[in-house]
Amino acid sequence: MARLGSGLRLEYDRAMAEPAFARMTLGDFLRWEDGTDTRYELVGGFPVAMAPPSENHGELAVRLGARLSAALSQRPPCRALSEAGIVRRDRADSFFVADLAATCAPRQPRRQSIDDPILIVEILSPSTEVHDRGFKLPAYREIGTVQEILLVGSDRRYVELHRRSGPQWITEILRGEADTIRLTSVGTDIPLAELYDGIAFDDVLAS
Repeated sequence: MARLGSGLRLEYDRAMAEPAFARMTLGDFLRWEDGTDTRYELVGGFPVAMAPPSENHGELAVRLGARLSAALSQRPPCRALSEAGIVRRDRADSFFVADLAATCAPRQPRRQSIDDPILIVEILSPSTEVHDRGFKLPAYREIGTVQEILLVGSDRRYVELHRRSGPQWITEILRGEADTIRLTSVGTDIPLAELYDGIAFDDVLAS
């Protein structure tokens, strides 16, 4: 996995060092509202605002969600969820919102997080990549039921598939138009050519 750029790391650390809200427990956070439409995650006890998604981000989320839902439709109660709340049972100070997640746990309509995710998907953008890699990916790896973590680029054709293999994690990088994402956790294959069909990239960022 590529290391975070020192400039991006410093910028994110500075933002995290100056929280806009008082420390909260997970229970406090789930009951809290700031009176706006801003979405937040809880990181180390502090609410962190989430950046609004780009058009590419939204389109990729819809395409991936449709493929995951179709793959799981014959395996009730397995299902895919968007904007899925993710918590670690050993932490009472963190609550992440994944772009997509899959679980086979029984349904709990009022629950704000999902139980026992088997797959977690994050769609990366320049404004969220540092947070997704530096905070969310390590936390997701600590959830015992998670079999695969998928990181999907929204500013270029780029996919990272992290797959659990016993006590270790294996990372597969996919970039080529002929490459295929093979998700064993949900039993589906997604060609990159289909996933990114018609998606436009900024020439500078995609190079």
